[in-house]
Amino acid sequence: MLTLEKFEEASEAVSKIILETKLIYSEYFSTQTGNKVYFKPENMQYTGAYKVRGAYYKISTLSEEEKSKGLIAASAGNHAQGVAYAAKLAGIPATIVMPTTAPLMKVNRTKGYGAEVILEGDVFDEACNYAYQLAEERGLTFVHAFDDLDVAAGQGTIAMEIIKELPTVDYILVPIGGGGLCTGVSTLAKMLNPKIKIIGVEPAGANCMQESLRQGKVVSLPGVNTIADGTAVKCPGGKLFPYIQENVDEIITIEDSELIVAFLDMVENHKMIVENSGLLTVAALKHMNVDNKKIVSILSGGNMDVITMASIVQLGLMQRDRIFTVSILPDKPGELAKVSALLAKEQGNVIRLEHNQFISINRNAAVELRITLEAFGTEHKNTIMASLTAAGYRPKLVKSKGTYGD
Repeated sequence: MLTLEKFEEASEAVSKIILETKLIYSEYFSTQTGNKVYFKPENMQYTGAYKVRGAYYKISTLSEEEKSKGLIAASAGNHAQGVAYAAKLAGIPATIVMPTTAPLMKVNRTKGYGAEVILEGDVFDEACNYAYQLAEERGLTFVHAFDDLDVAAGQGTIAMEIIKELPTVDYILVPIGGGGLCTGVSTLAKMLNPKIKIIGVEPAGANCMQESLRQGKVVSLPGVNTIADGTAVKCPGGKLFPYIQENVDEIITIEDSELIVAFLDMVENHKMIVENSGLLTVAALKHMNVDNKKIVSILSGGNMDVITMASIVQLGLMQRDRIFTVSILPDKPGELAKVSALLAKEQGNVIRLEHNQFISINRNAAVELRITLEAFGTEHKNTIMASLTAAGYRPKLVKSKGTYGD
């Protein structure tokens, strides 16, 4: 059972090993939303995510016999690192089962903390089932990623820190995968101040908690589809569900496209790297129909590999019309210099250019110029397109497939 005494015990335990993550006020998002927005930057934790809190506290509650058996856990990445790091501090061997789709950076960091890593299954739920099987075969002590009240108590220490620093907080936005973080935060927050509103945020493609709340029981989704790998869970925690029912005021779901824009916003305005699951609460700010409220968004993690970062930045720029590709068909060859001069006049920055003379059998009658441009945004893009049209070039936007010029 989650009690105030348990949360206090957990807070005292985790304070020994966590990094202090003070709230960050966001001028940008406050202006955008008409509220006072603060971030709880758990992406800055030593392991890159809040998960070390629950893992460390859980391990501290184990008996010597349970510890001597060795630990096993299943995780898409952040719990894996939390358990591996906490186990290393306690001098206990750890085995972590991760989905085959887990980002390489998370896999390597987990190994770096000394854990044995086994890749199994496409999603967390499949990795978890295999971990249970191994636990039984090898006699290992299982440390669940979320469906454990001790783990939830460790995660809930975040709420204590938020309220201590900002006692007048009105809303706390919490990412939801299986529900451990949201259970801990919502339960403790309501204990300390029942007036605080707790908003859970899930990916639209993995909304297992929302669907469970709708049906009034824990349900499992047939599948998940989201770039937010840390919250790609098909079934929420059964032990946690009653706490979520009692303490969470609303669930908001977020499309992947919103996470892409949120990543760009955080990089450009706060110079912070936040992984897709951690960005759920950032994207949710635009869904809040409130004004002049003090809102804290929990940034749950920042473990994102460089290749994923590059792809998301590129897609974000495209979504905001700061990168676009246009195809034009000049009446005759030799028009490239004129087109270049026109684009320079309109301050369009050419990133890539393809000059195709084989668009027509008669290469003297038509060529195609496919140009990828950088613009200031939608208005600037429209101005460039209008100028090309006025010059008689019949511009046509080319839908991107995710890489410049495709």
